[in-house]
Amino acid sequence: MNELINEYLLVIQPNEDLCERIMTMKQHFAGNYQCPQATHIKPQITLIKFSHYEMAESRFVNRFRNIAAVNAPFKITLNDFGSLPAHTIYINIQTTNQLTVLSKELRQVQAFILPDKQNKPHFITEPLINIAHKLLPWQYEKGWLELSNTHFNTSFIVNELLLLKRKQGGNGYKISERFPLLNNVKRLEQASMF
Repeated sequence: MNELINEYLLVIQPNEDLCERIMTMKQHFAGNYQCPQATHIKPQITLIKFSHYEMAESRFVNRFRNIAAVNAPFKITLNDFGSLPAHTIYINIQTTNQLTVLSKELRQVQAFILPDKQNKPHFITEPLINIAHKLLPWQYEKGWLELSNTHFNTSFIVNELLLLKRKQGGNGYKISERFPLLNNVKRLEQASMF
């Protein structure tokens, strides 16, 4: 039996206005440095990347929903640009305590998103928002020369996590689930008492 495997991303997306501002930067980069792939991915902070069988989806979706429900909305500040030399340019995230706590809580789901030993989930330890990745050396050098001298500072409130999915090897992720951050600590405590 050949079971359907999907690729998943659990992400944070900035609000619509900020997404548009960042997409404008990505389009500028794509045009100036012959890098059309820069515009293929919406601005997002990836928290986990994993593959799993579609039939198991409800198990980990419920876990993500429960974790999101007990977390309160929080602010993320973006400050200037960073790079992974020779191939990636990104927007720096000034790490917040809430983002660190959320990342640790998400590791509790590891057993539910591990279909087998060959498909281990990848938990992102240093979150960022890509401007462009998989760059050629000249694209990186010229792009980094420009963006390392450009200032960018803003913040946004994280109200939800998004689960994106696509068929294994497919193109383009689609939103599969939204997990609002509800700060429902009391409700969870009451549920665990019964």
